[in-house]
Amino acid sequence: MIRILGKASSINVRKVLWTCEEIGIAYSRADDGPELEQNPNGLVPVIVDDGFVLWESNSIIRYLANKWTAHTLLPTEPRARAEVDRWIDWQATEFNSAWRYAFSAIVRRNPAFNDPRDIDASERQWTRMVAILDSQLAHTGGHVAGAAFTLADIPIGLSVNRWFMTPFDRPAFPHVEAYYERLSARPAFVRHGRNGIA
Repeated sequence: MIRILGKASSINVRKVLWTCEEIGIAYSRADDGPELEQNPNGLVPVIVDDGFVLWESNSIIRYLANKWTAHTLLPTEPRARAEVDRWIDWQATEFNSAWRYAFSAIVRRNPAFNDPRDIDASERQWTRMVAILDSQLAHTGGHVAGAAFTLADIPIGLSVNRWFMTPFDRPAFPHVEAYYERLSARPAFVRHGRNGIA
């Protein structure tokens, strides 16, 4: 059984919880633990697997899919694998960067994020990223890396949940809306994604 360290409300911890449930990995979770000190960034999640300590949520979910040979989630064929990896990386670099300021201001009400111009810029950039996602989903007709659900849908799905949970003027993106409903048919997403937590 692996141990997951970090609060269940954290979007990055939720990636790991959702992944474990999709694969069927036995786990326990605690808010804290001494192994958190091994992450020099001081962030969660951290996992402990038979003495092996790993941090960085996207590295963790890839590790879990690799160790438990979840090839439907993380293919071994190089091009299919690259497609999944590309969208995982896009979520971490482009998508997250776009929504961070607006989300911190509107939902978290963090006083360090209170510049109206920066909020507006973040909302516009966030909308641009969702438009990219909508176009990709129109192309695949199903999920972000293709027709089938893959590991890429876990970080992307949690970011989409954050999009719908943040109260601001959002344009309609029909393919993203349909995707959100498809994800919502997955019990693990309902528990760790569309569960009332942004």
